[in-house]
Amino acid sequence: MDRPNSPIALHDKTVFTTGEAAELCRVSQQTIIRCFDNGRLQGFRVPGSRFRRIPRAELIRFMRENDIPLGAMGETRHTILLVDSDPEIIRRVGEALGADSAWSLVGATNALEAGLALEQNGPDIALFDVTLPGLEPESTCRKLQAHARFSDLRMIFTGGAGDEERLAVARRCGAEVLRKPFEFEALRGMLRNGTTR
Repeated sequence: MDRPNSPIALHDKTVFTTGEAAELCRVSQQTIIRCFDNGRLQGFRVPGSRFRRIPRAELIRFMRENDIPLGAMGETRHTILLVDSDPEIIRRVGEALGADSAWSLVGATNALEAGLALEQNGPDIALFDVTLPGLEPESTCRKLQAHARFSDLRMIFTGGAGDEERLAVARRCGAEVLRKPFEFEALRGMLRNGTTR
């Protein structure tokens, strides 16, 4: 039987056994195994064994999709992915949001880092700089909206003077728009209230 044997607290782990996932979801281990085997819950098998492992971001996605409370995961905060080529902006936004216990920030400075951060962190909101090379608003929106895991991801595109056409494309695709330079209070208000434009 696939049982937890790690001294690490469950809510601090990054990969879970089916037994641990069952405990966190408050369902039977067999239910988790069935969901894993039929593809509703993604993960991997331990090489050379029958044991299954489930990454944290995937378990959180599964719990959200099935309206399972995230309190046992320590997930009372919402994760924001900020993708901007300027590390200073990421640092300043992180500092501005740092005092707000409702949010946790993950930063990426290029499209490759953004893709990895999306997979690893399963953010609730993603802020994309429209000027970032390799990140076109329309294709980014369409790909994320078509992916079951990210279909509920709230997307916000940021841009300044001269970026109007790209911001308009993002808006037509269903994303929200935040103009640079922005006040951090305005950003916090937008994150809390879902207001745009």
